[in-house]
This record gives sequence, C-alpha cells and structure tokens, in this order.
Amino acid sequence: MVLSSKTLEKLRNLINEETEYRSGPKLVDFFNQLGFTETYDYHRSFPSRWKYTDDKLASINGTPEIDKCIKILFAPINYIGKYQELDQFIADFNQYLIFDKWKVVRSNTEIIITRATEINIDIEKAKENNSRITEENAFISKDFGEISIEKLPIDNSLKPILGNRMSEIALCIERKANLAAIILMGSTLEGILLGIASANAAIFNRAEAAPKEKDTNKVFPFNRWTLSNYIDVACEVNFIQLDVKKFSHILREFRNYIHPYQQMAERFNPTEHTVSICYQVLKAAISQLQTKK
Repeated sequence: MVLSSKTLEKLRNLINEETEYRSGPKLVDFFNQLGFTETYDYHRSFPSRWKYTDDKLASINGTPEIDKCIKILFAPINYIGKYQELDQFIADFNQYLIFDKWKVVRSNTEIIITRATEINIDIEKAKENNSRITEENAFISKDFGEISIEKLPIDNSLKPILGNRMSEIALCIERKANLAAIILMGSTLEGILLGIASANAAIFNRAEAAPKEKDTNKVFPFNRWTLSNYIDVACEVNFIQLDVKKFSHILREFRNYIHPYQQMAERFNPTEHTVSICYQVLKAAISQLQTKK
C-alpha cells in the first residue's frame, strides 16, 4: 500500500500527537516494532519528532510495514474503555486514506485494511470537525493583552501565591511538562474564581446555577463548590464571557487527570495543543476578571 503525502502527514500527526503524545523514546519504541533496531541515546541530540516520524514513514511507505504500522497504531487493546475515541481516530484517518483507495475498518477487536471502491465523504462530519478546529484555533489566537494577578479584585494575601503559580505554569510550558502545567492551570483558575466568589458572595449565592442542597434548597458554602460550579456561576453573573465558560470546562475536565488511575484508565497524554487551549483559557479568564470591581 502506497500512501500519498497528505495521508502520511495525517498518519504522522496521529502517531506523534493525536492518539497520544509520543516522546523521542516512545517513537523509537513504536518504530522498532516495524523492523527498526534503534536505541534512543539520551546523551545525543534527537531530531525533531516530526522529522523522525516523517523519515520512518517514508522508508516503509509501499511496504507491508506501512500496513502493520496502521494496525499497531489503531490496535483496540490500547483503547480499552475508549473504543468510541478509537473509531473517531479511524474515521478521521479514513478521510485521507480514501483518496489512496484504501480504508481502515475495525471489526470488533481486529483492524482490517481493505480496498475502498468509492469515495464517500461524510460532509456533515467533516464540517463539524472543521468548525471545532476553526473555533479552537480562533480562541488560541486571541490576544488578551496584559494580564495581571495584581489587578484581580480578590484578597491581596492570595495574590502572591497565585503569582508564583503563574510563574511555575510558564516554566512547565517551557519544559514541556504538559500534565503538570494543566493541573496547575486548573487549580489556579479555581483559586481565582473562589477569590472572586468570596469577594462577591451575595451575587454568586443568588445565581440560578449556584449548587444547592436538594432538601432545603440552601446554597452550598464555597468550600463545597466544584470548579464546574464556579465556572457556570461566574458566566451567569457576567464575570466571565461565554467563550471562556465553554473552554474553561475543557480545562476542568483535563485537570481531573490529577488522579493517576483516571489518567491510566483513559490513556490521557496531553499534547502541546491541549496546553495551548488551557493556558489561553486561564489568560482569558484573568483578562476578563481583572476589569471587574
């Protein structure tokens, strides 16, 4: 099977980032399953991950190893409990592969590569995916200007702690410690929203979205609110805008992977794109909140 350059590019993205983030050592291990016999040398410079994967795919394109590569990538045993996500990865890849007159099919626990007799593109699904990507990219590209913890209308004693966390987040991003960065971003956003809620308790407690006791309809004290509660109420009372609310929930969901067993169960490995969205959420929230009095 010979793949076109566009299909190889999509395959590279799936290997490097989309199905999971594969570091240099992981990429070496992945391609060693296809007949390569390389060892990752921690004492020498590794080429860019994109170039490494591109070179390896180019060398096996048109050989049986390219078929094996796809089957390893989509092996159902690696997606236990996440078969819907696997099927989405396959569907996305097939949008490219179909132009090479091939398609990937998952038959229960088996991955099959078969000839495609006709090109049948799911236009609505493609539009939905493109719309989501466009929306994410537009949000990431927004410039929120200068953001400042000092300008937030919260207890001054909390500001040095939040400022230190912002510095640690920047360091984690620089060092590509993606999971650590996201966990810090989630806790920092929660701390900021708790500070805002505490300074505006009457407004937050009157909100429809404020969490309440089922029997008494009494609003929970703030120490029982979740990050989700803070996000929803902050938007309802116009402290943050709808776009920040929407993407804040993405950060909230990712922050939940602070629990190792949940991360293991769902095979979550955040990419740099994920970090970019989450960091933009935090900056956008600070930008909007620092103008509130």
